[in-house]
Amino acid sequence: MTLKRVVIAFVLVSIIIVSFAALVQQQKNFTFSVTTTSPRLVRVYSGIPSLRAISTDQYCLLALPTSFSVDVRNTDQSPFNNYTRTEIYDFIKDNPGIQFRGICASLSLPVGLAQYHLGVLIKAGLISFVRDGRYKRYFESKKFSKKDMITISLMRHKTAKRIFEVLLDKKRMSHSQLAYQVSITSQALTWQMKCLRKMEFVLQANEGIKTIYSLDEASAPMLKKYMTLVEKP
Repeated sequence: MTLKRVVIAFVLVSIIIVSFAALVQQQKNFTFSVTTTSPRLVRVYSGIPSLRAISTDQYCLLALPTSFSVDVRNTDQSPFNNYTRTEIYDFIKDNPGIQFRGICASLSLPVGLAQYHLGVLIKAGLISFVRDGRYKRYFESKKFSKKDMITISLMRHKTAKRIFEVLLDKKRMSHSQLAYQVSITSQALTWQMKCLRKMEFVLQANEGIKTIYSLDEASAPMLKKYMTLVEKP
């Protein structure tokens, strides 16, 4: 009889240990998704990397079911009631013109989590963006004009920034000289200058068969200012 009880106890303990181990493994892969229906819910699935998106007692995590919903209607009243959201806002504030991938990489954030919090900040009017080709570049709202944001975006392109640097230093250069200084082909420079002239930063003149480039003097102070801004560590 005693042996039978020992066997039953052993089997029960084994089942508990296996179940607990499975639950721990599920919690290690904790993710969540957000629905925008009313009321809005944050749906959380088993795992742990995205816990900063919600408030959960770390000591009761293993007591949670493998999925649950959190109503965030009231918690979203203030855009800064969430650590991750505040972190994203501060990062954009310190790095104007940063791309979305740069935000995710620098802050080690999952794409979905960053998208959600950026959406909240944009909707609250705290963050603005301009399109840069297929991408968006983000800025603190009401701090920069549209032209400022486009200028900063240009400065974050290595080739465009190098063109500005050379022309600020040399003042006037022929097409071939500028291509040599920037280390790009003549065809690539033609394309670059076409884009920059649309912003009225670069002036173009013809001297015989030569094309001469120079910077608009009125734009030079702004170019220097934002060149320094993007170079900040």
